[in-house]
Amino acid sequence: MTVDVLTKDGAKAGSIELPASVFGIEPSEQAMYQAVRAYLAHRRQGTHKVKTRAEVSGGGKKPFKQKGTGGARRGTSRSPLNPGGGKIHGPFPHLYHIELSVKVKRLARKSALTLRARENNLVVLEDFTVSAPKTREVASMLKAIKVDGSKVLLLLPKSNETFVKSARNIAGVTTFPADKISAYDVLSHGKLVIFKSAIETLANSFGEVNEGDA
Repeated sequence: MTVDVLTKDGAKAGSIELPASVFGIEPSEQAMYQAVRAYLAHRRQGTHKVKTRAEVSGGGKKPFKQKGTGGARRGTSRSPLNPGGGKIHGPFPHLYHIELSVKVKRLARKSALTLRARENNLVVLEDFTVSAPKTREVASMLKAIKVDGSKVLLLLPKSNETFVKSARNIAGVTTFPADKISAYDVLSHGKLVIFKSAIETLANSFGEVNEGDA
């Protein structure tokens, strides 16, 4: 797939052929679903907890006689039948961890990138730098390439603190190094803006990776 390369002023600076192995595959909805589900599950803290009857205060003496009250029998104030008693089958701390293979995670990322390219929601930008954190400069660039007001994912060839600071105050704009994104990052943003030199970085990220990479 060939796309135009734009300058920060919105002018055409040429064109580039996107790697077919990354932006030209057949998208897998199942892989994207699994990747998003795993990503959201891993964000859960899993610290929810209630006290069982073994953990609440009280107990010891039988609170009232066995018969004749018209109420349920109970031998302790810790009973789940009492206000302030223990809870039955309540939540307990645990991890919400979903294991995905490297192949599935790669396929999900490629599928998400291919979708954005097919929708014409991908913009390739000529590389440029900002000398100091200036929100106005990045906002002007987004307006020039006609993605302002959208939820935008900006992909850089490498981490750039100055550029990140320039973009972080713009609502809906997220900045990432191209090799650090997940399928969720791509799918949760309507527009994808990628620096020209970041395309190679992105393509290289699908090489041999460790099991923990996303």
